[in-house]
Amino acid sequence: MRLKIKKTGSFKQSKKYIDLINQATVYDTAIKTPITFAKNISKKLANDVFLKREDLQPVFSFKNRGAYNKISQLSASQKKLGVIAASAGNHAQGVANASQKLKIPCLIVMPETTPEIKIQSVQSFGSKILLHGDNYNQAYKKASQIAKDKGMELIPAFDDPLTIAGQGTIGKEIESEEEAFDAVFVPVGGGGLLAGVSAWIAQHSPKTKVYGVEVEDSACLLEAVKFNKRVKLREVGLFADGVAVEQIGKHTFEVIKECVDGVITVSIDEVCAAVKDIFEDTRVLSEPAGALALAGLKKYCKKINNKKLIAISSGANINFERLSYIVERSEVGEDREKLLSIKIPEKPGSFLKLCRIFGKLQITEFNYRFSDQAEAHVLVGIRLKNDNAFKTLRAKLKKSRFSYSDLTRSVISNDHLRHMIGGHLIKANNLNERLFRCKFPVKPGALLDFLKAFGSERNISLFHYRNLGAAFANVLIGIQEETGKQKSLIKHLQSLDYEFIEESDNVGYINFLK
Repeated sequence: MRLKIKKTGSFKQSKKYIDLINQATVYDTAIKTPITFAKNISKKLANDVFLKREDLQPVFSFKNRGAYNKISQLSASQKKLGVIAASAGNHAQGVANASQKLKIPCLIVMPETTPEIKIQSVQSFGSKILLHGDNYNQAYKKASQIAKDKGMELIPAFDDPLTIAGQGTIGKEIESEEEAFDAVFVPVGGGGLLAGVSAWIAQHSPKTKVYGVEVEDSACLLEAVKFNKRVKLREVGLFADGVAVEQIGKHTFEVIKECVDGVITVSIDEVCAAVKDIFEDTRVLSEPAGALALAGLKKYCKKINNKKLIAISSGANINFERLSYIVERSEVGEDREKLLSIKIPEKPGSFLKLCRIFGKLQITEFNYRFSDQAEAHVLVGIRLKNDNAFKTLRAKLKKSRFSYSDLTRSVISNDHLRHMIGGHLIKANNLNERLFRCKFPVKPGALLDFLKAFGSERNISLFHYRNLGAAFANVLIGIQEETGKQKSLIKHLQSLDYEFIEESDNVGYINFLK
């Protein structure tokens, strides 16, 4: 989705950031990062595409700019008491790096689900670490309480004028280049980077458009723009954990309304495709949030050409465990792989007839299990060169009277179904199965905790857990209930400390598992 922002027409809130950006003390720890011409992406998109390489910072992300600018300007007494921050990622490293440079005490509160590589990275800067809670919100509450009790300065990740100004130095660097860019694309979490960059660009290069880019499952800015007020999301996707924020910042939103031209949302698949693009042009493995701006740029390019565009490559702190998922999903993000459920007659020769339709197309997977005497459903992954190739395949399937469902964009099918082994449930008397998805934290004992909370009164008839290398894992769960007791099940699920989303009507589930 792309949503235009009706700018207020004044720089009432953002004017103050020009002086703050000019006075920012970021270069004691940050470097002026290069801008790379992305020749492969440019050729593919028919536009001149550039990357602002914040992945080359000493902490492999832009976060050291805002953190250092904020901490360096604390009073001597505040520095003596030390600083504290809550973070599971790049902000933690930025704060730790700044504290080491300034030789002041630093405590980082991180969720217990934080990957070991990130813990080690923060420790390498000499900061102390406290592991607390399953998620950022719990860690932040703990950090806030410690800050209050011990008089430590709590360093915000994005919603602070000095933090915003530190990130805004990126906009100043972009604007100072000889290249006159038509548009700048900026990843959005809480909005600190977008506010800082747009404040400078809007007032020094007004012809340059500035777009914020969000992941569809954590689009807090999009919701704020829709309702013209800060909205708290009910659920936040965690795959792109660097931008997994439930509410846009107060200070940041004030600036964004004045200086940003629009907000673009992209899917996780499109983010994965952008990770691949960055690697092919730079040989750097971007983290999902780091490739987010490029994913938005690519979406923007579908209707324009011959423009000079720049995306901020904001970070490269990727968990190695995520690479397999990113590789798998990047083909879908480029619309080069389709996942189809195809219905065929359950009789000899049906497979051969179907495979003749595929011809020399590359099959990425082919799953089948006998379940019915009359017909069968086959789950097929097919790699295609372009949309025209898919149109041709659809026409062939229709001509041969094979009906199909396109499951390419189905979360259940991609995250669970294509990785499961099993078949249809044999229905028991007076029992119905309902399907739900939810998340639980990736930590020792998490599954046991989940099952203890769920209890033993109801039968679990299906369970699939998949770790994507993030702090939380996706879980698919089938639950049997007695006829007429639907309300009782929902009431039970609502009492648990997990958010369940029902998927009982999902086409993939109905075709292969129900």
